[in-house]
Amino acid sequence: MSVQKGSVFLFSGPSGSGKDTILKQVFARMPELKFSISSTTRARRDPSDDEKYTFLTKEEFETGIAQNGFLEYARYCDNYYGTPAAPIEAWRNQGFDVVIECEVQGALQIMEKLPELTSIFIIPPSVEILRKRLTGRRTESAEQTEKRIQTAIGEMKQADRYEYLVINDHLEDAVDLVCNIIEAQRAKVSQNTKFLSEVLQHA
Repeated sequence: MSVQKGSVFLFSGPSGSGKDTILKQVFARMPELKFSISSTTRARRDPSDDEKYTFLTKEEFETGIAQNGFLEYARYCDNYYGTPAAPIEAWRNQGFDVVIECEVQGALQIMEKLPELTSIFIIPPSVEILRKRLTGRRTESAEQTEKRIQTAIGEMKQADRYEYLVINDHLEDAVDLVCNIIEAQRAKVSQNTKFLSEVLQHA
């Protein structure tokens, strides 16, 4: 039987939305999903960084840009960060569904290049709860935390650019909803045209 091309699930959400926690549990339930690892030119800080990034030289990254090798990229603090296109396309051609986690500006670039993707925005139930979550971390100064909160509010104002909104009030409910969205996408006729065609050939 022919392999149907896999889907892309694009996730965004502000700091404090619980996006990483949700995705960790989604992958525990659906280990067949593939996770897109970003590329960067920044220095490796910790061995665990290899789970999140592939490390490139500035020249390698700029060659990738010239060859249209990134679905999105940006430059922060003199370092490049981007989402490489080739691994995602390879996984999809093998029939795997791929998860991309990306901040809003990068996500909007990806939406333009892959209009068929499924976009999901994770949001806290209120700004007040977001504030409590971020201040409760106690890892930043009050000024830094407030800046992060204002950035989060700006990102939430872009949520209407996404297809689905998942409100992370109760973690298990949010994880259930994300898994249901993925399963519903998999069941679409547009995702099963090869299977349907092969069934009908033998009718």
